[in-house]
Amino acid sequence: MKAFAALIDGLVFMPSRNGKLRLMADYFARAPDPDRGWALAALTEGLSFPAAKAGLIRALAAERVDPALFAWSYDYVGDLAETVSLIWPERPTGAPPPALGEVVERLQAARRMEVPGLIEGWLDALGASERFALLKLITGGLRVGVSARLAKTALAGFGGREVAEIEELWHGLAPPYRALFAWLEGHGGRPETRDAATFRPLMLATPLEEGDLDGLDPAAYRAEWKWDGIRVQLAACGGRRRLFSRTGDEIGGAFPEIVDAMSFEAVLDGELLVARPETRGGDVEIAPFNRLQQRLNRKTVTAKMLADDPAWVRLYDILVEDGEDIRPLPFDRRRARLEAWYGRTRPGRMDLSPLVPFDDWSTLADIRAGARANAIEGLMLKRGDSPYVAGRPKGPWFKWKRGPLLLDVVLMYAQRGHGKRSSFYSDFTFGAWRPDGRGGDELVPVGKAYFGFTDEELGRLDRWVRNHTVERYGPVRAVSPELVLEVAFDSVHRSTRHKSGVAMRFPRVHRIRWDKPASEADRLATLEAMIVD
Repeated sequence: MKAFAALIDGLVFMPSRNGKLRLMADYFARAPDPDRGWALAALTEGLSFPAAKAGLIRALAAERVDPALFAWSYDYVGDLAETVSLIWPERPTGAPPPALGEVVERLQAARRMEVPGLIEGWLDALGASERFALLKLITGGLRVGVSARLAKTALAGFGGREVAEIEELWHGLAPPYRALFAWLEGHGGRPETRDAATFRPLMLATPLEEGDLDGLDPAAYRAEWKWDGIRVQLAACGGRRRLFSRTGDEIGGAFPEIVDAMSFEAVLDGELLVARPETRGGDVEIAPFNRLQQRLNRKTVTAKMLADDPAWVRLYDILVEDGEDIRPLPFDRRRARLEAWYGRTRPGRMDLSPLVPFDDWSTLADIRAGARANAIEGLMLKRGDSPYVAGRPKGPWFKWKRGPLLLDVVLMYAQRGHGKRSSFYSDFTFGAWRPDGRGGDELVPVGKAYFGFTDEELGRLDRWVRNHTVERYGPVRAVSPELVLEVAFDSVHRSTRHKSGVAMRFPRVHRIRWDKPASEADRLATLEAMIVD
């Protein structure tokens, strides 16, 4: 555990991306099997211990620590694993500290009633930093500033491979990845996955920046709408059907009607949407994003969800057809193949994303200007000669999103963050004014944001929250309604889950209005007027 704990500590306090990559690659080189494989699984969220939940950790701490002391400590620290690791009163038993592989394998094999004793014994045998790593591992919330993609990038660097090669194999492998490490170290062959329905790394677009169009030939590019859903990949090969998110997570369980419609042999790229049950003139009517949001991150769906919010996929590209990998072909040829394939196959719950005709950039700019009124995120630009390559190469594909909406709101609540932000109030709930029915006004929450500000601004916001707290609710502080935030967001939709009746999509702090009186912040009616049904 000591080497894994050192890795976690290093990642928590390492600010740079390249530094994190070096730390992970060094760990992979030094740690033995199976420890490094289990560490990789933890970093990529591939480990789960259903019998070891956060409530169990709290219960163990409550047996050793005065409840009031623990509550105050947890409120100050803001992170359960960090609090317990620091406050845990040791009862040395002389038992040797466990290896990472031992922890994982014993937890996976243990019966539920055995888990508390295992964890308690390990906490007694470990130091504070090792306890922190253990608890983070068990609860599944490492929060060390490492995404699954970054961990795979470090793995690729360690083995001298392209990260796309790792991605191609990833979903056909399982922890602790012995065969994968043997291949990367050169004493084993490329792992055989025996599964053609694996995730292929997506090709991503770069944001179009000011002046980019000046150097681009409009005749070389094709335009498509950027639909307001989530990017997905459909892989139906060798009798298997799998629906992946853009990060490679399998989400078919939440969208069984799409999986049922995949009675073909192909790998397709598209946008997952919700289509309203009614149609207009035979055309599919796409619902706002908040309808899709009702079904995201669910393991199962009810018959009512299937009926009220039926899923739909708008197809962009074809990557594999009848076992042939056609990603090296230029976009124009892949598009022709996709259109021909769709004409022959006509799969249910899917259609083709249409190309948008244009002659010059000014014409396309006028077309883009109408995107918000049609509940569309913007446009995609794709070079006609571009092959489908993993990652985000600059030049072949651009996304030209519509500009964000802006609103002045009032800070209402603040909560501590996680990881490096666990000592700062960095998660902010804000509200807009509406009539209170008694001749005055009241604030109602309309969104929550936790990014968009600098570290310096975060420090100042944290101090302001501490100095203007009027009430506490556990880790949350209610503040006096004085500070105005200008927030940017992509769209707003009606929502029955929020007191205000609306929900913002992707809100972030755009500017802190230290100068503006709270009475001059925007009203809920202003936000409601931005809704596009």
